[in-house]
Amino acid sequence: MQFPELPLDDEPETFVSFYFEDVSFDLPDQKALVEWLLAIGAEEKKPVYELTYIFTSDEYLRQINIEHLQHDYYTDVITFPYSPTAIHGDIFISSERVAENAQTHGVPFLNELCRVMAHGLLHLAGYGDKTPEEVRTMRAREDHYLKNRETSITT
Repeated sequence: MQFPELPLDDEPETFVSFYFEDVSFDLPDQKALVEWLLAIGAEEKKPVYELTYIFTSDEYLRQINIEHLQHDYYTDVITFPYSPTAIHGDIFISSERVAENAQTHGVPFLNELCRVMAHGLLHLAGYGDKTPEEVRTMRAREDHYLKNRETSITT
């Protein structure tokens, strides 16, 4: 059987998607952001199957927290992993919580947003944040990747 040749796309298929549920804001230079996120996966030696970021409001994410984790409080990120051996999952992020954290820590919104995006990806790569040691390790990895990001994404 002869198979037809399919045309090659100019752009490779991306495994990273961004959705806005009930909020809207500028997500600058998405191509560079995707490259940065894929580089994190590569450095962590985890294949990226599919990585979906869903940006929401505080209330939307609080409802997810209540329904799926039985936690009745606000949070900045909730990660749903679909594979223990690869980066494959959904990461819900409250842009309102990120904006408040950015103001509290005196950093630009995009810097804090990238920290939270890396945090979610690191959860999918197998990092936890339940113990003080896990928190220190997670923060060190976030800092490492944020430094790498500064050379590829403008703030």
